Amino acid sequence: MDIVDKDNGSGRTLFAPTKGQQQDNDNMQPVGADSVRPQKWQYALHEIGEFFGGMSGKSKSDFSNGNAKYVTYKNIFDNYAIDIDKTESVKIGQNEKQRTVQKGDIIFTGSSETKDECGMSSVLLQDTNEPLYLNSFCFGFRLFDKNLLLPSFAKYLFRSDKVRKQIMQTASGVTRFNVSKAKMENVKIIIPPIATQQYIVSILDKFDALVNDISQGLPAEIKARQQQYEYYRNLLLSFK
Repeated sequence: MDIVDKDNGSGRTLFAPTKGQQQDNDNMQPVGADSVRPQKWQYALHEIGEFFGGMSGKSKSDFSNGNAKYVTYKNIFDNYAIDIDKTESVKIGQNEKQRTVQKGDIIFTGSSETKDECGMSSVLLQDTNEPLYLNSFCFGFRLFDKNLLLPSFAKYLFRSDKVRKQIMQTASGVTRFNVSKAKMENVKIIIPPIATQQYIVSILDKFDALVNDISQGLPAEIKARQQQYEYYRNLLLSFK
């Protein structure tokens, strides 16, 4: 698949795949209801991992002069990948048992005032040199086999339109919407071979860098690039 810059009318190819990548891409099959895609490409989340909660039993005083780092709700909501430089502190006792976040974990926001902002995801892309805890308003998902899904691919996959629409359907409420972890277990995702994941990541990372490079440009140009990026992200992650 060639990705063409159509905004300036040049027809210039931005990202051309190698021969091997093109063969891998050509072998992709379209996704439909009960399609002919090989069964191992599509999984319900409960088949490949388990959910876990954030910190529990904490009071307001525990978040003053803390001795450990935790990931905030805003960090998850704002970023495809967790920004470990924007963590905050919490007090953790010497023998206290709290779940920590590990490389490859996918973290979700648990609630929001609007349904379309529920279950926003962020992925921890790197190992940390100290324990990293999770705020109580979010929850995590950890793969049984971490070799199945690249963290760098997961950060795009769980923000794609096809997955986001499923996640939004797990939320319910009136004045505030809450995600049901039980329903989240049945969210279905497509996991292609690692080579395909790497190829898709290489394209989307370049688009992401391109959008960030013009973040100080004209509003119309920024909007056009962002729309182009979102279009190709969803196209690549739909495997059509």
